[in-house]
Amino acid sequence: MITISDLTFAYGNHSVFKGLSQSFEQGKVHGILGVNGVGKSTFFRLLGGRLKKAKGEVLMGERQLGKKNTFLLETQNYFYPNITGEEYLSLFTESGNGFSQSLMNDLFHLPLQDMVDSYSTGMKKKLAIMAMLKGEEGVLLMDEPFNGLDLESSRVLVHILDKLRKKGRTVLISSHILETLTGSCDEIHILEKGIFERTVKKDAFDLLEKEFFQELDQKISARLGS
Repeated sequence: MITISDLTFAYGNHSVFKGLSQSFEQGKVHGILGVNGVGKSTFFRLLGGRLKKAKGEVLMGERQLGKKNTFLLETQNYFYPNITGEEYLSLFTESGNGFSQSLMNDLFHLPLQDMVDSYSTGMKKKLAIMAMLKGEEGVLLMDEPFNGLDLESSRVLVHILDKLRKKGRTVLISSHILETLTGSCDEIHILEKGIFERTVKKDAFDLLEKEFFQELDQKISARLGS
């Protein structure tokens, strides 16, 4: 179990989390749902040890969760300049976990001999996903992984998440788009105003979608006067 207790963090005088607590069962794909600016990226950076929390604990079992046992897929990943896709992937050790570089590129179709600087946003996202999949251990933190992907690549990612689940890997993915989470997650955790407002199990996803869009439609109609 991944257990977060009394997590507190602020940017200057702006409090993002003040005493946040939550648990995530290992071996599942967990969705983190929230509007833009609610703190999803900050939450992932705290879990991955990229930001220093002011207070609280983040544990996986009895061990601290941090840089050594996580892989953070950023919304926009950094790549060294003047490096090819092949050279970038060579920085990561192949683990023989079923996600070989050749197999993944048969699905993603990246020009690995080209400079990463020439890649589109979606191509860079696919390259970062391929690097992430080379590892065999650790919690995968995927911040808006569907952003920038075309229809085919998004479908590939859904299948990848299912395979990771079957391998017993623990994955947290964030999104502000509900449909990307209902199609790939075991549970969805709704982040609002610095806390997880509730957790929804897979068998209740249909009800969540109905409630979510009904409330949203009512707000929009009220604003538009229709």
